[in-house]
Amino acid sequence: MSPDSRPPAPGTSAPVDQGMLFGARVVDESIGFRGPTACRAAGITYRQLDYWARTGLVEPSIRPATGSGTQRLYSFRDTLVLKVVKRLLDTGVSLQQIRTAVSHLRSRGVEELAQLTLMSDGASVYECTNADEVFDLVQGGQGVFGIAVGRVWREVEGTLAELPSERTDGTVEATDVVDELAARRRARRIG
Repeated sequence: MSPDSRPPAPGTSAPVDQGMLFGARVVDESIGFRGPTACRAAGITYRQLDYWARTGLVEPSIRPATGSGTQRLYSFRDTLVLKVVKRLLDTGVSLQQIRTAVSHLRSRGVEELAQLTLMSDGASVYECTNADEVFDLVQGGQGVFGIAVGRVWREVEGTLAELPSERTDGTVEATDVVDELAARRRARRIG
């Protein structure tokens, strides 16, 4: 099956001629993901997610927690930023530098994110929007590793396609994946 013949992933809209950026679809901002789903897609623990939300590193843009028992709802963009933060942490970038990078990522449009490559020398994070900038950093000895945000976008999109999502009106999007608890609940209702 070609990538263009697949149905759109939850959190994305159907592809249009100009809607593709490095293989990433335009994001449907009316779809969000609960904390556990965002954690799974970003490869982080719920404890990390909670800490990052409480400290303002990456807060849910669709629905913040408003008290005990409320569910945060993260957008596709939030989940993408969570995964980028995880990658930066894994490579040893300081939390202070990550906060600066996240602040800069927030200022970018969603479509711009897929075109970025973040480079780091372990101390600072640099944004590159084309191959010449990446080459200049590497040639100058500054870039030690890079994160192609477009590739991370596709990874997050692929993972979220298999996980439940929720519309901003509260309806849950159906997926083919059924967890064990949901299967037991369904069996009780039927039986």
